[in-house]
Amino acid sequence: MRLSRFPLFVLLIVFASCGKDTTDPPAAEAMFFPSNTDTSWERKSMSGLGWNTGNVQSLKDYLSQKHSKSFMILVNGRIVMEEYFNGHSATATWPWNSAGKTLVSTATGIAQQEGLLDINTKASQYLGAGWTVAPLAKENLITVRHLLTMTSGLNDSSELVIRANLKYMADAGTRWSYHNVFQKLMDVVGAASGQTYENYFNAKLKNKLGMDGFWNYGLIFTVYHSNTRSMARFGLMALNNGKWNNEQIINQAFFNEAINTSQTINPSYGYLWWLNGKSGAMIPGGQTFYPGSLIPNAPADMYAAMGAEDQRIYVVPSKKMVVIRMGDASDPQNPSFAVSGFDNELWGKINAVIN
Repeated sequence: MRLSRFPLFVLLIVFASCGKDTTDPPAAEAMFFPSNTDTSWERKSMSGLGWNTGNVQSLKDYLSQKHSKSFMILVNGRIVMEEYFNGHSATATWPWNSAGKTLVSTATGIAQQEGLLDINTKASQYLGAGWTVAPLAKENLITVRHLLTMTSGLNDSSELVIRANLKYMADAGTRWSYHNVFQKLMDVVGAASGQTYENYFNAKLKNKLGMDGFWNYGLIFTVYHSNTRSMARFGLMALNNGKWNNEQIINQAFFNEAINTSQTINPSYGYLWWLNGKSGAMIPGGQTFYPGSLIPNAPADMYAAMGAEDQRIYVVPSKKMVVIRMGDASDPQNPSFAVSGFDNELWGKINAVIN
């Protein structure tokens, strides 16, 4: 209902209820969380949400044409749309690529709330002195928080995260650059927890949300793989500010920091989350600052996990919505590392359905 019509609505209710007992309006629909063991997942119809079902086929066609494997929309935790394309299925796994950075961010926050680490402590406390080839004084400037915010100041010319490539470029905190050095956070969490990163991640996050999946430790990229619903489960936790059902998985204070501007250089970046609706953005592969919202067609309050070849988790608090896209690159000739023109086109198609 539009706000401009609210006074008329109230007036009609008053007249209609004269001389009769009134009852309270129905309570807002509760958030749904799927069981960790039960494969059933509540659904919500598009017609029940007042969406434009006539534009759904155009959205599906676009997704298929853009080499998508799967697509989901949740509202209040309920499945409104779940589609699989090009031979993919509900049980098939697919790489998150850099969308999985948000899993690492979350695991780091959980380790901090358990008192295992402090993100404002220098990274070498957990990684050992000499984990880079930067001068020791410069290495000691790098905190765990700098790894979370892409501001370590280390060389970004190579994606291979080995000591020889971790060279000094600028003082930590003075330069934002998208780089795989974030993967050292996995070593930080492992060292701080006294176990492998994956064991810690599984116990503190994956198993609690009922996710499937595994980490693939490649020579260059360490990537999480899961089915589409597992990606949606993580997105649902993110929609609820780190809470899953009745358990606060990651404390809200840290999560709020993660989904808000984390430094002054790139307003559209939090703790490995991308943020919409800010004054401008830097994107992977350069040092150019682009004024304006990251994805103009998307809601301003949206935050997102974004990975190469257009792996996406869009979280929209104002609409209580989570949107998932997995697949091959939307433009195989120009695959993106994270942000791409695909996002704005896709949100144009989504808006035609939900508005």
